[in-house]
Amino acid sequence: MWLYINVMKVRWKKVARIGFIIFFTLLLIIGLTNVWVVTSTQSRVLTDYRHLPDSGVALVLGTSHKLVSGEPNPFFQNRMETAAELYKQGKIVHFIVSGDNRTRYYNEPLEMQKALVKLGVPVSAITLDYAGLRTLDSVVRCKEIFGQDNVTIITQPFHSYRALFISDFYKVNAVALVANEPNRETAARVYVREYLARAKAVLDLYLLGTAPRHLGEKEPIQI
Repeated sequence: MWLYINVMKVRWKKVARIGFIIFFTLLLIIGLTNVWVVTSTQSRVLTDYRHLPDSGVALVLGTSHKLVSGEPNPFFQNRMETAAELYKQGKIVHFIVSGDNRTRYYNEPLEMQKALVKLGVPVSAITLDYAGLRTLDSVVRCKEIFGQDNVTIITQPFHSYRALFISDFYKVNAVALVANEPNRETAARVYVREYLARAKAVLDLYLLGTAPRHLGEKEPIQI
């Protein structure tokens, strides 16, 4: 009996050691990929619209307009306000609002259009991309479907690095004009998810060759 117990202790020690190695390796991979994504793109994350050229096209990345609690989503609101201000300043003349439209009750592009119109952007200056299911899909469709090789991406800073990293891979000449972030308590869960998303983006691009889920016919935007 004692021999059996000792054997099991040795086995569990080996399992624990292997588990620790795997866990440490995953943390290292996540850390290194995050460093790569951020350092390779941070010079093109802008906070001052005056650094943008005039009369450009912007890709506004989608998020839900409401939180789970039913309260307005500050990430969404800040993106819309930033986009509308760029239009008023003449820096952006057309928007691609790209997001998830998984059901008739959840339609990110339509909600973005409604919000922008309320803020003074005309409907004629907005193109809805209903197939922006992920950031990768939004960036690739911006180029392949809507014909935009040069674009300003509008999102929050934490998200902008990954969007620019994907743009670089697909040879889209992009900069990010970032919207304000909510306080860190509100955003803490989002930040954690983004750390993992950056690692997955590297995996998708360089190992898995992940493609957009939907492409379709080209709809070039003329400005």
